Amino acid sequence: MDIDSIRRVVVDSVLEIAPEADFSRVDPGRSMREQIDLDSFDFLNLLIALQGRLGVAVPESDYRLVDSLDGLVTYLAQHQGPGGVTAA
Repeated sequence: MDIDSIRRVVVDSVLEIAPEADFSRVDPGRSMREQIDLDSFDFLNLLIALQGRLGVAVPESDYRLVDSLDGLVTYLAQHQGPGGVTAA
């Protein structure tokens, strides 16, 4: 899966959790959690949804790497397996 497709999946997944999120105002390099006001439970639900959609598990030790939109998209792209699916 390419970067643009992954970004679309991430945005769609966030909007399912926080439909009021305005991505036109989100700085992709800053903390997405702060900008969209995702609490810990919402963030965990986002990661679970992305694991279900993309097959990439994000361990708690890597949460700091996926705090921003760019960081999350890059992380997911780097951890894809062959054919865009990663064995968790």
